This record gives sequence, C-alpha cells and structure tokens, in this order.
Amino acid sequence: MPIKFFLNYLALEKKYSQHTVIAYQNDLNTFQEFCENEFGTDNIVNVNYAQIRNWIISLVNSNISNRSINRKLSALKSYYKFLQKTKQIEISPMVKHQALKVSKKIQIPFSENEIKNVLNSSENNTDFESIRNKLIVELFYSTGIRRAELINIKIADVNFVNETVKVLGKRNKERYIPLIKTVQISLKKYLDIRAQIVSNESCLFITKKGKKLYDTLVYRIINNYFSCVSSKVKKSPHILRHSFATHLLNEGADLNSVKELLGHSSLASTQVYTHSSLGKLKEIYNQAHPRSNKN
Repeated sequence: MPIKFFLNYLALEKKYSQHTVIAYQNDLNTFQEFCENEFGTDNIVNVNYAQIRNWIISLVNSNISNRSINRKLSALKSYYKFLQKTKQIEISPMVKHQALKVSKKIQIPFSENEIKNVLNSSENNTDFESIRNKLIVELFYSTGIRRAELINIKIADVNFVNETVKVLGKRNKERYIPLIKTVQISLKKYLDIRAQIVSNESCLFITKKGKKLYDTLVYRIINNYFSCVSSKVKKSPHILRHSFATHLLNEGADLNSVKELLGHSSLASTQVYTHSSLGKLKEIYNQAHPRSNKN
C-alpha cells in the first residue's frame, strides 16, 4: 500500500499537524530509499526486521542521535500498525523492536528574575515590534503555549469578556487558557498599534509588513531577548513553556491543572517538568518538617 494512504490517514483521521505528517513522510521515504539501495526494492510493505535492523545500524554509523533514530523508527512502527489495521500484513516486523536508550535531557528553565528583567527591559519602548515582542514573551510565560499555537492565535480567539484565549493545540484540540490582567493590558496595547499596520491577516501576531509571524522569527525574538539576561545554553520558546510549568509547580499548582493548561494528553508528558521543582520542594520540606534541620 502506498505511503500516501498512510499519510492521509494521519492527517484526516488522526488529525496530526502538517509538520508531523511531513516528518513521517521524510522518515518513511528515507527507509524506502535505503531498501532500494541495499536490497534492490522500494516496496517496504513486506520487509523483515533484519532489514530494518540494517537500517538502524546505518543510522547509528551516520552519527545520528538515538533520540532521532527512535523518532524515525516510531514512524515506521506506526506505518506497520496501519498496514495491520488495513489487513495489508498480519504481523508487524516491528513487533519485537525495543527503542534505543537515550539520555534524559534536563531542560533548565529561566528564573523568575530573568523573565522579569526581559519584560522590564522593553517596558518603555513604544514602537510596534517592541510592544509585540513584549506581549509574545508575556503570553508564552503566562499561558505555557507552544510556538505553533502562539503563531496561529487569531484576533477572534482573544475574549476579554471571559478573560481567555482559545488555542488550537496538537491534533486540532481546542483549549481555553485564562489571561491574567497584565497580559490583557498588553494585548489591548498591542491591538491598538496593530490596527495601524496594513494587513489582511486574521492572526493576532504579524510582522511590521503585515504578514503572519513565522517559526524562526519567534525563536529569534525569544533568543535575542533572553541572551541579554541569561547565560543558559538554550533560550527558546519551549524553555519559556518549561518555565511556566516549573514555576506553577513550585508555587504548589496541581499537576493535573498544569497538564490541562499545557494541553498534554497524558500526565506522563507533564511529569517531565516536575524534576525542576524538586529543589523547591526540598526547600519547603526543610522549612516545614518538624525533624528537619532548619539551620
């Protein structure tokens, strides 16, 4: 069965984002090319695990990280599950495959002071880009939304009456996130100056030329701002999302509530943020427990 049917299934039935579907397509095409070069066939429907293992070895020898290899194999595994579901094969060649071991990456969140310093640094700037960029930082930090979610927010998604913003998350799942007062003030300020830009875009965030914001620009905005106040190696929108979750948990927020705000489908995804809160928990424990050494 051609790969395109599987990709249509991901897009139309599973509601995967275009970005994810393209990633799956690239991974399957890479495996298909490998089979053609190594085994003289581009038909990957009836391959065996020995052939897949040869591909894994070639990927490892190419110095591709285990994390990236696991992602490629995950695409392959999903493809063969689809072939089973559509009765194209009886048993998946990936049935006994075990993911390669990966070292856990510890994402270090921005401190509250670092975020405060970034927001204060642009407090008195009144040009369009400064007002927009400050709002982007505030929205990331106060809502924990993903970069793609921020880019796709429409003006109509902001509700000042209910004090919420509607976000379209992974697999087109909608969620409503509360807007704190300071963000509402920044939003109104931005909307006033945005109205002066000629644009046909319905999206909330635009460039000074009236075009929709794009991934690399959003990354550059965050990276540039936080490079001035932080020495952390990674300075990205995801670190702001990480900071949002960590700081909420530090202040005693319920894990399930943070899960809902982040738009995670399972609690396991949210639990990766809890390790950053352990230091704060230990501090609280030492201050509160009768047997602890408070000195």
